[in-house]
Order: sequence, then C-alpha cells, then structure tokens
Amino acid sequence: MERSNPSFADFNAVLVLLRCGSFRAAAEVLALSPSALSRQITGLEARLGARLFDRDTRNVAPTASGLAFGRVAERMINTAEDGMAEFEAHLSARNGRLTIAGLPSVTAGLLPGLLRSFSATHPDIDLRIVDALSGSVIEAVEAGIAEIGFTAGTLSARSRLTFQPLMDDRFVAISAPEGPLHIERDYTWEELVEMPFIAMAQGTSVRELIDGACLRIGHTLAPRFEVAHLATAGALVAEGLGITALPTLTLPVLRTDALVQREIIGFGARRRIGLVRRSGQSLSPAAQAFLAHVRESSLPRRELSRP
Repeated sequence: MERSNPSFADFNAVLVLLRCGSFRAAAEVLALSPSALSRQITGLEARLGARLFDRDTRNVAPTASGLAFGRVAERMINTAEDGMAEFEAHLSARNGRLTIAGLPSVTAGLLPGLLRSFSATHPDIDLRIVDALSGSVIEAVEAGIAEIGFTAGTLSARSRLTFQPLMDDRFVAISAPEGPLHIERDYTWEELVEMPFIAMAQGTSVRELIDGACLRIGHTLAPRFEVAHLATAGALVAEGLGITALPTLTLPVLRTDALVQREIIGFGARRRIGLVRRSGQSLSPAAQAFLAHVRESSLPRRELSRP
C-alpha cells in the first residue's frame, strides 16, 4: 500500500497526545480544538493504514502501532530540533567554516592579531587561510574558494569584486646594520635606487608601487636581485647583498632583529590594504561576523612616508 509521509505536525500531534492522554489536554498544548486534533489523528491513521489510538467518548489509549509510531515521532522531532539548533548556530555565526585569502604580508603581519581576537569570541568557527600573491587572492575570491580576500591596491572596472579600503601602509628602506644604510638618517628615494637593490618580482603589489615610484623620478629600476618571497628578500638583505624598500606590514616576515629600517624621503606612494569580496553575493554568517570584527578592530594606522 502506498502511504504519504507524515508531516512534522503529525509527529508532534501524536507525541503530545501520548504524553497528555486526552484530546482536550493535547489540543490545548497544540493550540487546536479537540475536534480539529481528532480529525488530524483520524486522517493520519487513514494514510498510514493503522490505528494509533483506541478511543471512546471519555478515554484515549495508544495501540501497539501508536506506541511504535510514538517512538518514531520522538526521534524525528529530536532530530528536527537538533537540526534547527545547528542551523540557528550557523545563522548566529556560533559555528561554521570561513576561508580567507590574503597577501603573505597581510596573513603574517595583520591577520594573526585579528584571528586571535575573533577566535576568542567565535571558537567554533573553523578558519582556513590561503596566502598568495595579489592576483591569486583575486582569483580565489572570484572563484568562490575564499569568501574574503585581503589585498593591496584597487580593482579593475571589469572586476566582479568590491574593494573596501582598510589602511595605508608606508614604505621603509631596509638594510643590514653594516650595509649602505648604516648611518642613522632618512634617505631620499633617488639615493636608494642607486644602491644595490633587492626587488620583489614583477606582478607583486610591492613591485608595482616600486616601479611607479621610480617612474615619478624618471628612473628605471635595475635590481641586483629579484625574488618572489619576502623571506628571501630579507635573507639577502641580512647577508649584506643589497637594500630593499618594503611596506611596514611586511616586516614581521623578515628577520627584523638583524636589519635596520630607514625612512624614505620622496617615495610618493603608499600601499592601500583592503578587503575584497564578490559583488552581489551574500556572505555566510561566519564571514559577516568576521567582517564586523574587522570593522570594530583598531587597525594600525600606517601613514604615507614623509615627502
């Protein structure tokens, strides 16, 4: 025999009737009239092809099928309540999963503090960090691999992402203690580009700003070394192989205890750090909670280098 599946209301009605032992008392709990509850139970029995309750004008008692159905009803309701509790936890961002993409300098210099305070208030949200160069961060967010990305600069007009600026990061010159910048003073950009220079690779946000700063003074950068990773640049500088210029947010990646920092005069640019997300796409509750946390946090203010 083909039977239609009972509804959640059917399971609940049977369970309440079993607990109350009378149609009148159960109807009050369910906010129904006794006659409406009676019709619901009668209709359910007809669909199931089994009598669940024996009743007369005064008494109601479950049959063996009624007790068996009651056990099923209790499991179904408990499962539904557990499921709704899990969904409510998801909506309130008490649990979930969030993937964040970011530039290596951001994932090392800015994210750890934000994640520590966020995890303290949202301990059951699992976090995955994708550290990559700027173009890969954009691709990860566009492809939906990451919901949020931390990157530098602005986006093209054709991008499907929105960019929310967070902070500006000034450039400083970096050298070994006994290197070209051993004298403690500020250095002009014209001076620095004439020294043995260790540059980040083409395509990085840092290199784009370095090349732009060179263009403003009519100089073409001819680096002694080009590297793809900040740690490599720091290691070469520490060995006295040259100097470099980097945003201050990148410094945690370097061995700064073995290096000296000098202010740059006339660099004329700053690296703007911001959040990217897909335009017109709803964020998960976990991502919304993280964005709210970022907005409420006191991010370090890194101003443009002195002209």
